[in-house]
Amino acid sequence: MSLTDQTGILPCQGIEALIAAGAVTTDTPWDADQVQPASLDLRLGAQAWRVRASFLPGARRVEDRIADVAMHAIDLTPGVVLEKGCVYIAKLQERLTLPKGLIARANPKSSTGRVDVFVRLLTDRGDAFDDVAEGYDGPLYLEIAPQTFSILVRPGTRLNQLRLKAGEPPKLETRSVGVDLAGSGGEIVGFRGRRHAGVVDLDHIDGHDPRDFWEPLYARRGELLLDPGEFYILASNEAVEIPVLQAAEMTPIDPSVGEFRVHYAGFFDPGFGTDEAAGRGSKGVLEVRTHDTPFLLEHGQTVARLVYEPLTERPSRLYGQDGSHYQRQGLKLSKHFRVWA
Repeated sequence: MSLTDQTGILPCQGIEALIAAGAVTTDTPWDADQVQPASLDLRLGAQAWRVRASFLPGARRVEDRIADVAMHAIDLTPGVVLEKGCVYIAKLQERLTLPKGLIARANPKSSTGRVDVFVRLLTDRGDAFDDVAEGYDGPLYLEIAPQTFSILVRPGTRLNQLRLKAGEPPKLETRSVGVDLAGSGGEIVGFRGRRHAGVVDLDHIDGHDPRDFWEPLYARRGELLLDPGEFYILASNEAVEIPVLQAAEMTPIDPSVGEFRVHYAGFFDPGFGTDEAAGRGSKGVLEVRTHDTPFLLEHGQTVARLVYEPLTERPSRLYGQDGSHYQRQGLKLSKHFRVWA
């Protein structure tokens, strides 16, 4: 098949062309909304394993390496609870046969990061998580490690997404992202996950009372003390805008700037926060976890970076035009929770 001569991230119509050409296949029929403006949602299959340790396959196939660390196999068909504090590997329904000149990168979906589920893509003979090498021909697997909440999943549950790139797109711009802790007295500025909450069903939209899972946080002198081992949802101080010919990824800052981790889920599709897609004023939601020591976070402090890359062409649809839970968002929990009232 022929690829565009342009270097950049493939938009939705480019992904659909790859699917039509057989470069991306699936075990079951595609979902109508699986292709996003500049990414492809990936779905769990029926097969998973509870493992005692994370790993990279190196020179081996993933399933051969699983045999060394598997505790037991799991059939996800009836719906299964994945326990917090445990590590699982699941086979995905999608498979890649990447043509020359094309690479891929995966990232957790926003809804996955907001419930503190750490996921990473694995490929046969892969030497890095989330990156798919040029010419890769094989299955895809997902490491799943729930951190704060146990989760209910089943075949078809979408935990991560794939971005396909022609060549190595140049980094167009890098912008700093600060945190918003300036709310007046009674305004909620963030949420902290409750340690002993129930199970989050990842396919039940608006199906959970947020008070059962989250503790609200209020502004106090524009500061927030992050406690080790706790998980926080905060909002960016700045509005985020992704131009229609670009996509972006939010990346952690240098550890020397702060002892915390921000944003498991980093992909922003073209049109997020733009006037054209009726999203002006959208904030970035930040998933924050500190490391081994308490850390005092201040209003406006830089906590992450947005790295912009070009698309190969304008996407035929923009983020939020077909409906989205997160366009025009401010501080917002994942779509699994009803609106805090």
